[in-house]
Amino acid sequence: MAKSRTIYICSACGAESPQWLGKCPSCDTYGTLEEQVVAGGNNPAVNRPGWQNSRSNNGKGQRNPQPRISVRFSEITQYEQERFPSGYGEFDRVLGGGIVPGSLVLIGGDPGIGKSTLLLQVTNQLAQRLPRILYVSAEESGQQIKLRAARLGVGVVAVESENNGNGKEKKASESTAELDNHLYVLPETDLEEILRELESLRPQVAVIDSIQTLYFGALTSAPGSVAQVRECTSALMQVAKRENITLLIVGHVTKEGAIAGPRVLEHLVDTVLYFEGDRYASHRLLRSVKNRFGATHEIGIFEMVDHGLVEVENPSELFLGNRDEFSPGTATVVACEGTRPIVVELQALVSPTSYASPRRSTTGIEYNRLQQILAVLEKRVGIPLSKLDAYVASAGGLGVEEPAADLGVAIAVVASFRDRVVDPRTVLIGEVGLGGQVRLVSQMELRLKEAAKLGFKRAIVPRGQVYPEDVGLEIVPVGKVIEAIVAAIPPQQRFGEDIEDEEGEGQE
Repeated sequence: MAKSRTIYICSACGAESPQWLGKCPSCDTYGTLEEQVVAGGNNPAVNRPGWQNSRSNNGKGQRNPQPRISVRFSEITQYEQERFPSGYGEFDRVLGGGIVPGSLVLIGGDPGIGKSTLLLQVTNQLAQRLPRILYVSAEESGQQIKLRAARLGVGVVAVESENNGNGKEKKASESTAELDNHLYVLPETDLEEILRELESLRPQVAVIDSIQTLYFGALTSAPGSVAQVRECTSALMQVAKRENITLLIVGHVTKEGAIAGPRVLEHLVDTVLYFEGDRYASHRLLRSVKNRFGATHEIGIFEMVDHGLVEVENPSELFLGNRDEFSPGTATVVACEGTRPIVVELQALVSPTSYASPRRSTTGIEYNRLQQILAVLEKRVGIPLSKLDAYVASAGGLGVEEPAADLGVAIAVVASFRDRVVDPRTVLIGEVGLGGQVRLVSQMELRLKEAAKLGFKRAIVPRGQVYPEDVGLEIVPVGKVIEAIVAAIPPQQRFGEDIEDEEGEGQE
C-alpha cells in the first residue's frame, strides 16, 4: 500500500513545496504555505515502457509517419455556437452575446455587492424559457432563499434536499400550482450529492453559490482550501462538459479584491466576471476579465433598487453631472470599456498645501497616471504643481483606467488651477505623452458618435487622424497639451465674470 506524504501548498497561487517555507518561492507571499496530506503513488507516465520501446531510433526506421489520435486542422468540423439569452441584456453583453451551453462562468465580488441577487434574478428569467434550472445554495437555507425571492418578486419551486436518519436524500414534490416555474433549489455543501443531483436532474443551467463552501469528503482539508477549491471545480467542470450543463459559479474575493483560492480556479473556467461597485452608491458594474467566447473588458451596468437589480439603459447619463451648472475644474471624457463608450465627467481640485509634501488623491483614476500628468504639466506647460494639493475624481466613482482620459485629467487640473470653466458641451479625448504631446487612441469614431448622441457640440482630439465629417461634432485636432489648454480654456473665460456678463445681458 502506498504511503501518504505531506506537501505544502500556497493558498495564494497554488504552488507546491516539499517543505514549509516562510515565503512562497513562486509568488513571494509570506505565510501562505499550508500543510496538505496526499496519498502516495507512482507516476503513471513514468512507468509506461511501451511508448519508449516502440519508437525507433531518431525516427530513421519510420518511413511514413502517421498520427495516432490527432486530426488535421482542416478536418475539424466547424459549427455555430448557439447562445440563449439570460433575460438581461447587460449580462448577455458581458458574456459576449448570451450564455453558451456547457460553459463555466465564475463570478466574484465583495460581500453584499449583489452576486446572489443577480444570479437569482437571472435564473428566474431563464426558468421562464428553459425546463430545468438548478440553484445550489451552499451558504443559505431554502427558507432564506425564499425570503429573498419574495423581496425580489421571484417564484421559486422548492426542491430542497432533506436528510433523514439513514442519510438518504428525499425530494419534495413539485407544487402543482407552479408547474410553469422550473427553478429548483438545492441547499447542499457535499460535492458528491451535488454531482448526483446534476446527473439526475440534468438542468440546462446550474448556479453554485459558492465554490469556497463546497467540500469533497475524500480530502482532509477544510472547505475553501486550495485543494478543496481545485478538486471541486475540476469535478464540476467534468460533469458540466459531459452533460452540457452551463455552470454559474460564485467565488469569494480576498481583501485585495482577487478571487480567493488558487489561481488555477480562473484557468479552469471559461469566463471570469467581477461584480464591482461602491457600497455607498446604487450602481453596480459587471466586468469581464476573461472570456473564451467573447471579448474581454466588457462591462454591464446595473442599479440596485428596492426590488433588486435593474439594468441601466443609458450609462453615460449616470456618470455625467449637471451640465447646466458651470463649475471650474470639470472636464468630460469618453472612455471605452470593451466595445462600449461611456461619457464620464472628471472633477479636479487644486489648492495650496498645508504640509511639506503635497497631497495627491484619486477616485476612479489611477494614481500613477495622475502623478505622471502633473509632472508633464509642470515640466512642459510650466504650471507650478509641486507645492499644491491635487484631487481628481470621476463622477459616480467609475474606474477610468485607459490612457484616453489623460487629456481630460490634464484640462480639469489646469482649469481648477486657473479657476476657469471648460465648456460643458466639449469632450476631450487623447493620451498625454511625457513630452507633452497628445497621442492617438483607439475606437475614436465610436467615442465621437456617443458624444454626439448625448448632445455635445465640440471634441478636442489628437492630431494625425482622419475623422468622419458626418459625426455631428466640431472636431478640434491638437498636437500638444498646451494647444488643448488654449482650445478648451480660452483666455477670456474667467469663472464669475462670465456669469455676471450673462446676467447683465439678460437684464438688458
